[in-house]
Amino acid sequence: LYKHAEQMMNSRLGQRITSILKYLFPVPKPESRRIITFSNEEDFVSFRHHTYSKGENGEIELTEVGPRFEMRPYCIKLGTLENIDAAETEWVLRPYMNTAAKRQLLSLPDEDDD
Repeated sequence: LYKHAEQMMNSRLGQRITSILKYLFPVPKPESRRIITFSNEEDFVSFRHHTYSKGENGEIELTEVGPRFEMRPYCIKLGTLENIDAAETEWVLRPYMNTAAKRQLLSLPDEDDD
């Protein structure tokens, strides 16, 4: 991803996500007219797919060709998809954690309360 795309993801986690996304795509060819955009807004990563061409006046015209979608990172695992069960978890978004066990522990009576 180029420098202007990295500016919106400047935290340590944002830089890690930028690094992951960067290696999903090959190095662009000089004659390529395709633009893939990942932008961060309120911890959602927006994906946009555009092509560009030069208009009659020499102005650049941007055309969205789709698809478009929003992503919210919730987990980063170290390793490959072939060995995902043994992969170490690098980062997890806490709202997606199962906290039922924690709630159950908080509701148990103390042993000293007889």
